[in-house]
Amino acid sequence: MFSISGTGIGGGIVIGRARVLESRRFDVARYHIAEELRPAEFTRLREAIDEVKRDIAALAEELPADAPSEARALLEVHSMILDDPSLAEAALDHVIDQGWNAEWAVSSQADHLANQFAEFDDPYLRERGRDVQQVTDRVLKELAGMRGLRLAGEPAIYVAADIAPSDMLSLKNALGFAIDLGGTTSHTAILARSMNVPAVVGLNCASELIEDDEWLILDGEAGLVIVAPDDPLLAEYRHRQAASLLEREKLRRLVHVPGNTLDGVMVELHANIELPEEAQQAREAGADGIGLFRSEFLFLNRRDLPTEDEQYEAYRAAVLAMRGKPVTIRTLDVGADKALDEPQAAVSPNPALGLRAIRFCLAEPSMFLAQLRAILRASAHGPVRILIPMLAHNHEIEQSLAMIGQAREQLLDRGQAFCDQVPVGGMIEVPAAALSVSLFLRRLDFLSIGTNDLIQYTLAIDRADHAVAQLYDPFHPAVLKLIAMTIRAARRAGKPVAVCGELAGELSATRLLLGMGLQQFSMHADSLLPVKREVLLSDVSALSPKVSRLLLTDEPMRVSAGIRRLQRQLPAGEGERE
Repeated sequence: MFSISGTGIGGGIVIGRARVLESRRFDVARYHIAEELRPAEFTRLREAIDEVKRDIAALAEELPADAPSEARALLEVHSMILDDPSLAEAALDHVIDQGWNAEWAVSSQADHLANQFAEFDDPYLRERGRDVQQVTDRVLKELAGMRGLRLAGEPAIYVAADIAPSDMLSLKNALGFAIDLGGTTSHTAILARSMNVPAVVGLNCASELIEDDEWLILDGEAGLVIVAPDDPLLAEYRHRQAASLLEREKLRRLVHVPGNTLDGVMVELHANIELPEEAQQAREAGADGIGLFRSEFLFLNRRDLPTEDEQYEAYRAAVLAMRGKPVTIRTLDVGADKALDEPQAAVSPNPALGLRAIRFCLAEPSMFLAQLRAILRASAHGPVRILIPMLAHNHEIEQSLAMIGQAREQLLDRGQAFCDQVPVGGMIEVPAAALSVSLFLRRLDFLSIGTNDLIQYTLAIDRADHAVAQLYDPFHPAVLKLIAMTIRAARRAGKPVAVCGELAGELSATRLLLGMGLQQFSMHADSLLPVKREVLLSDVSALSPKVSRLLLTDEPMRVSAGIRRLQRQLPAGEGERE
């Protein structure tokens, strides 16, 4: 018996037999094709690509009406990758022009594209490189005469190095997924959540250590996979499993309950989404709105930029799905995008500190204006807010507001409808923004604290770098002081402020943030109900003095102990007693 730790997705506990899938990686031979044989090799690769496209299209057609909304969108993403000239056409050119065999041509081009994605600072964008590899693996399987997964039989926990969304959808009998690669923003994780199937990703070597047919306990809440558990542990986890299912049923009763604390403080709980289809899931989970719509997905896996109309339709779909609840759309938050077909701009010495987010948008005004017009047009269908990422300088604020004004004028000239009163907010993601927050509050309508980047920039830690990931600490005293400073300043100015990073969905941070005065949280839809329960059981008047005292210390151990004490329910009037 042994256990492997990773990142839990979707929550829940499942117990079952392991089905170990073959490794996603292939040993790809490299050899030259004689010139007279290259047309036949070209045809072989073209037919393999077309066959994979047909398989994906067929799987999309087979999706039932009640299939997760994300499923069709993810299949479309993989289909788009196959249509992208930078993969398929470039690989085909390698066969004819350079004489490489089909397998090497497509594999080497996929590696090139995946390396470009790896340069991005944003974890969601980095994960898109895995989508390219997943699509390529399907093509390689087709070239080798292997077809996609169509497994049946007894329900099982599937173990793999990686697994494509299309393959996940084929596994109708999946109890859970244990995956070596991936993180919270991978398509594996997104689809597992939408399928309501527990998963643990980022297990590193589970597929090598686990044998087929072994008994597994997969704990999606703790991010733990236990291999070959003994009988006493099995009995304990079966009890935990039953309790977890009961708890989930209880949480569902909170969907329509207002998020008010024990002492009557009204707290808004919003959802973060990446795809417009996720808005429906957020509304069904009881979200008070969309606190962060990451618009980056529209710009991924393509050489051309999305048109204004294409963006408008996506934003409109999310707005309509929320049925009158506000939708906050963040403008493009990437670095030098490969979609501009400028390979030299895609590589930055330090992407995290380079031309990214608002810096990139201001450097590409025509692209930025198209996105702003699309967002403004969507505001004609319901309440919309514009959120500008990674602001640090006054001139960035002024230029952004000027361009929003220009976009409005252009729509007026066209005679296209939009709402005159669209709030504009800024993200507090760098220490400079937090330390000069008064400047932001004088010029903007609201603030949103992006804790993921704020933590990384404050501590100089890239949590995707395994060498230093253990130093990533959301509860570092410096980080907490910056968050509290921002919340206090916004409340004094009478401006709304939210936390939209992962910290907002972290149960251990809920009462801490409430004690800081936070009244707007934005998180993944799966976290909404557990966080709401914490809110309903909290007393802000009791928490506030404790949090104020906690923020005075610079000792990490004392901070950790203080946060643990906050997890206890504090009756009103007992905030000063230990």
